[in-house]
Amino acid sequence: MRAKTIQGKVTTSPSAPGKTEKAASDLSLFRLLDPDVLADPYPLYKRLRTEDPVHWDPYLHSWVVTRYQDVVRVLRDFSADRTPTPDQLTAMDLSALNPIAKIMVQQMLFLDPPSHTRIRTLAAAAFTPRRVEVLRSHIRDVVRDLLKDVQVKGRLEMLADLAEPLPCIVTAEMLGVPVKDHRQLKLWSQDFAEMLGNFQHNPDRIPKIAKSAQDMAAYFRSAMRKEDLRPEGLVASLMNAEVDGDRLTEEEVIANAIVTMIGGQETTTNLIASGTLTLLRNPDQLEKLRNDPSWVPSAVEELLRYESPSQHTARLAPEDTEIGGKKIRKRQAVMAVMAAANRDPERFPDPDRLDIARQDNRHVAFGYGAHYCFGAPLARIEGQVVFEEMLRMFPLWSLEPGPLTWRTNLGLRGLTSLHISLTSAGSSEKSCQESSN
Repeated sequence: MRAKTIQGKVTTSPSAPGKTEKAASDLSLFRLLDPDVLADPYPLYKRLRTEDPVHWDPYLHSWVVTRYQDVVRVLRDFSADRTPTPDQLTAMDLSALNPIAKIMVQQMLFLDPPSHTRIRTLAAAAFTPRRVEVLRSHIRDVVRDLLKDVQVKGRLEMLADLAEPLPCIVTAEMLGVPVKDHRQLKLWSQDFAEMLGNFQHNPDRIPKIAKSAQDMAAYFRSAMRKEDLRPEGLVASLMNAEVDGDRLTEEEVIANAIVTMIGGQETTTNLIASGTLTLLRNPDQLEKLRNDPSWVPSAVEELLRYESPSQHTARLAPEDTEIGGKKIRKRQAVMAVMAAANRDPERFPDPDRLDIARQDNRHVAFGYGAHYCFGAPLARIEGQVVFEEMLRMFPLWSLEPGPLTWRTNLGLRGLTSLHISLTSAGSSEKSCQESSN
């Protein structure tokens, strides 16, 4: 099984010496297509880390690294310039992907310095920790407003009611586009994220994804030309920014507004929903957090480590090199599995145990090096505020019965839904008083 992919300009390589085809299949990241493996990928990551930490995956035409030190090295030193150009896609008989590629080749996510540095410097200015911290009280107001109906219903569909609308609203505000458009922006974002998170793409879905890419580009282009933007928003800032006489083109502004929007929505949604499920599955840690909410910032870091919203990313070897005794040729693709690195026992003691008080928790959930997620401060604050407000308003949480289904986006790990019952602070106190009587 050989997948056509937009994830990297790759070359082929023989399987690692001594590996049978079955062994390679057993360790392939393509096993994530199995719903049972997708529901719990960590045993697969552990096998890769212990049996073949620098693994040639013939199905992906890519090396896969899973140890913390190797993942950090790849994220820090390898090339992010991995997106085929429209001309290359046409030569591969994949011209249907050209509308998407035209955007991706200009996104900072897929650029190396100095092109990456030029755009990131301008974009990151909108997401400095100090600037984002000013938004904390506003984010809290948005969360409280979204939770109002829950007090009446006593139950919450975590994604639809909170984890999706919150980052959508906040991201629209950060971009400077009308907040009323946040639902449409979310739908486009989910489509485009399929290209960022999957190895293999369903040909039947490509026309819809391509149309979403074109519609997004048209949306931002129209907003820019009509000047329908808040001047303090990121899009207006990118339009007007100038460094040493250099300004971004209209297409560069659009491409990087799109990747910022997707990053701000998809990963934060998954942090909130998966984090809630993880706490429910670890009641001792949830109880500790309930008894002392000052642990919330530490808990968010541990949830990011334990159930990383972004599971892996691809890089290309900048030159012939060696990792773990394996020779990697120049421009071969390497998958850096951050979720596996975050469970590496050489870096994190007892890594499969959730510990909201974990010390020295330098996870790689937001990446590492030049491409470290500049939206990390905002994602952290959104996660912190959500858990603080949920614990304050609803001390008792319980998971409602029913199956859990994980999204088929293999790189951006998240649930399709999460139904929980919540007991408000007032109801909890009343229940305790009745029990004591």
